[in-house]
Amino acid sequence: MSTSSVAQSQGPWSLVEEGAPAPVSKPRAKPPVLTADRAVRVAREIGAELAEGAAQRDAERILPTAELDRLSASGLLAITVPAEYGGADLSTETVVEVFRALAQGDPSVAQVPHSHFVYVNALRHHATASQKEFFFGEVLRGKRFGNAQSEIGTKHVRDIRTTLTTYDGGYRLDGKKGYCTGALFADWIPVLTHLGVDGPLHVAWVERHAPGVTVTDDWDGLGQRTTASGTVELEGVDVRHERITPFHLTFEAPQTYGAFAQVLHAAIDAGIARAALVEAASFVRTKSRPYPDAGVERAADDPLVVHAFGELELQVRGAEALVAEAGRAIDRANAVLTAESAGAASLAVAAARASTTAASVDVASRLFEVSGTRSALAGLNLDRHWRNARTHTLHDPAAWKVQHLGHFAVDGTLPPNHGQI
Repeated sequence: MSTSSVAQSQGPWSLVEEGAPAPVSKPRAKPPVLTADRAVRVAREIGAELAEGAAQRDAERILPTAELDRLSASGLLAITVPAEYGGADLSTETVVEVFRALAQGDPSVAQVPHSHFVYVNALRHHATASQKEFFFGEVLRGKRFGNAQSEIGTKHVRDIRTTLTTYDGGYRLDGKKGYCTGALFADWIPVLTHLGVDGPLHVAWVERHAPGVTVTDDWDGLGQRTTASGTVELEGVDVRHERITPFHLTFEAPQTYGAFAQVLHAAIDAGIARAALVEAASFVRTKSRPYPDAGVERAADDPLVVHAFGELELQVRGAEALVAEAGRAIDRANAVLTAESAGAASLAVAAARASTTAASVDVASRLFEVSGTRSALAGLNLDRHWRNARTHTLHDPAAWKVQHLGHFAVDGTLPPNHGQI
């Protein structure tokens, strides 16, 4: 078996340095169990804190280790643990607002726990009672889940090669994963894998520092720069039977698993859009000079600027409303789960994702149009909003969201039953 290691880059676009130390987290006390109102308040408080350092973290590619420890300590990462296991069991509508508030502060930090929440959700549906007892207990103690799901070089996003094979009375896990957001900061890495060669898909739950696990911080995206969405290599990793949960069963019946994962992405994009608009307004009030033809003392009083802000506010409000409605649609489907209710939830999420994709990219671009030449100074780093939006919205093509909405509008066809809608 191999030795656990980490490879971490020391700045943007730097060469990967093998054997560099992993980010060091402080010991964690057991976080509080939060009510819905308290969870939203805490998320907004933390979002405001994140906003203060977001530009610097992006510019210098400072990984948000302390910020993630703050999230763990706050109790926010445990808000979807079922009540029967001691959790708050909060609604999707609440979780969506938590993500939106965090992303408004720093979307990179908000994206890191995305897979954490998705795999907590996976445990709810397909883990055994003893597995739930153990892993939900880990979450309630502040532990974080990462992800090792996508693979680079395969035919498409649902083409998986990583495999669990029998080995010395247990299982051996081998494979290589890319875009592993959250893995570098995780306590546990859920790995999507075949059980046996070309067998059904399962999730192998691997400790972050287990022998044979290598996490490489080689993410060099133009945006979302501090998510550490790098590579996870798995070489002869020992996995016990009780650390394996089924994944192939997820889409054999009506489900909201995919819609839940997708709506969190939409919430992140909505947060980016709102942050770009807020920062543009602040810049126009305090730094922009008026255009002479406007005949006003402040750029903020230029009627063309005011009208442009009205258009942007309208677009952002629409996106935020669709995200909130998508969260409620998932909650309604979970209450009475049928093919129709699950399909309605997926369509609501599709609308939210298409809307937030456009809003985040458009507002982050028009920020410069309303703010003027000074806003383009590199030292201000206002372009991070567009870079973050453009990068994060590439997770799934928005055009396919519109396509599924179109099929439903024309002939009532429900969307496909998979994790990308």
